Amino acid sequence: MLNSVLADGVITMPGLLLCTAASLMFGFLSALLYMFRNTYTKGFVMTLVLMPAIIQLVIIMVNGNLGTGVAVMGAFSLVRFRSAPGGAREICGLFLAMALGLATGMGYIGIAAIMLILVGLAQILLTLTRFGECPASEKELKITIPESLDYNGIFDDLFETYTRGCELVQVRTTNMGSLYELHYHITLRDKQDEKAFIDALRCRNGNLNITCGRVPMGKDISL
Repeated sequence: MLNSVLADGVITMPGLLLCTAASLMFGFLSALLYMFRNTYTKGFVMTLVLMPAIIQLVIIMVNGNLGTGVAVMGAFSLVRFRSAPGGAREICGLFLAMALGLATGMGYIGIAAIMLILVGLAQILLTLTRFGECPASEKELKITIPESLDYNGIFDDLFETYTRGCELVQVRTTNMGSLYELHYHITLRDKQDEKAFIDALRCRNGNLNITCGRVPMGKDISL
């Protein structure tokens, strides 16, 4: 089961068709895995379906040729630098598809199947258990204040009353420099007090814009 279907590295038509069919099937399953409770685009899902078969073809064509292998590595490096960075789950999906293609390209269909099952079960379990998600009480808060106000310590008493912790992560000017936008990460003491907290902030900042929402999931995952 764990042996290569390409005996002694010899490529035959039945072996090639078997590896290609397995690659397409594994790519389809990895795409379904990526789509599970996730937002996605049709183009990216199609890429995950086809990538194992493409990687498999590259590996079969290299087939122990060192010079060809170096050329392929250089080509993949160029593709990487011309690609826009994606989210962590997208990159995980791409690496899984590439690993499946590598395995099937060497004829190890059984190993690819076992890897897909184990990784898939782990990902589904982590998704269902909401492992690693920020608590609902963690919020991203943006407050706009006039340039005449000194933002150092201006909201400290409100933060002590309504939050368990806060961090000022960014300050920037807006509206031609006439306003400041303060960007905080906060942890509320009680989610029911969110409206009262915002009302108190409005009284302090002159009823300018205030935005309070979830902490972005991708703030630390650009690769």
